[in-house]
Amino acid sequence: MRIDKFLWSIRFYKTRSIAAEEIKKNRVSIGTSAVKSSKEVKEGDTIKIRKNQIDYKIKVIQIPKSRIGAKLVPLHIQDVTDKEQYELLKLRKMSQDYYRNKGEGRPTKKDRREMDDYVGNDIDSDFTDWDDFFGETGSEADGED
Repeated sequence: MRIDKFLWSIRFYKTRSIAAEEIKKNRVSIGTSAVKSSKEVKEGDTIKIRKNQIDYKIKVIQIPKSRIGAKLVPLHIQDVTDKEQYELLKLRKMSQDYYRNKGEGRPTKKDRREMDDYVGNDIDSDFTDWDDFFGETGSEADGED
């Protein structure tokens, strides 16, 4: 099976074209040499993949016939990635600043909810009767003077 099709079928990439692009950018190699999309994958090969700034290593156990479900992936590959790589991934995710800087654009839905929680919603409970709020009586509201 071609390596681009293999990486797509074991759900390492979402589409086959994305897998082919990554191979073209030399982010995928078998052994020590970079490969082309047409390279045939055999059982026992060790594939090195650079994805999300992490170097993954997978060993091919079995070649699937076509794209497989996520639960069946461990039957076809063995993950031999160093644990240090996964720790690096965790650190990068934790260190990323997910929020924008102050003053950049409109508040997000999460920001608005946090502001509402901080300020409180006491205003809604104080003014339940609009006539009392605006100081109108029944005759003034009808337009009679």
